[in-house]
Amino acid sequence: MSTQPDRRSRKRLATRQAISDAATRLFHERGFDQVTVDEVAEAADVGRMTVFNHFPRKEDMFFDLDDGVRKELIEALAQRDPGEPPIETLRRFAHRAFEEHKPYVRFSRGSQRFMQTIASSESLKARARAIRDEVAQLLAAALSESVGRSSDDPEAQLSAALLVTTWGVAFAQAHGVYRKHRNAAEAQGVFLALIDKGTIGIKAALEGTSYV
Repeated sequence: MSTQPDRRSRKRLATRQAISDAATRLFHERGFDQVTVDEVAEAADVGRMTVFNHFPRKEDMFFDLDDGVRKELIEALAQRDPGEPPIETLRRFAHRAFEEHKPYVRFSRGSQRFMQTIASSESLKARARAIRDEVAQLLAAALSESVGRSSDDPEAQLSAALLVTTWGVAFAQAHGVYRKHRNAAEAQGVFLALIDKGTIGIKAALEGTSYV
């Protein structure tokens, strides 16, 4: 009896991955706006409602790693060493993501296609901006909770906004370096260097607070 939920979970995850893989292939081949949900369902050999059971919006199929990244960010703060400031925890999180070969910090031909697909779709660009804002609010709440402050703490809001901006600039610059030189190690170096520089600025801005 105890194995049944695990079997169902594995089947659900396999179905979700099959939908995501089919959607990604179609989006990259034809462009996001030219692909319908029905075409994704057919390519994944599932029904239309099955697609929506896993991905409420078409854009969610493209940004399918978003939920996992959010969960890892929150876990990093929740599990941090009490002696380590939250901002430093998040800086180390970025470095650890590369050490653990997380898919969301890869610079490759595949990541270039991902960025190009976003650039060619107004709906994806809009969703990317919404995700940025949602992550900033999520981080602000998690940061304030990590130091025992209220969720509307203005310093938590400032910290989160600066963190999201730092990550956004680091990603954009690193992808630009990879696009120009096709060198993943160089792109990684640029990303982490900007994360570290941005963190120095955040620490200076939040000096004297419990966040740093």
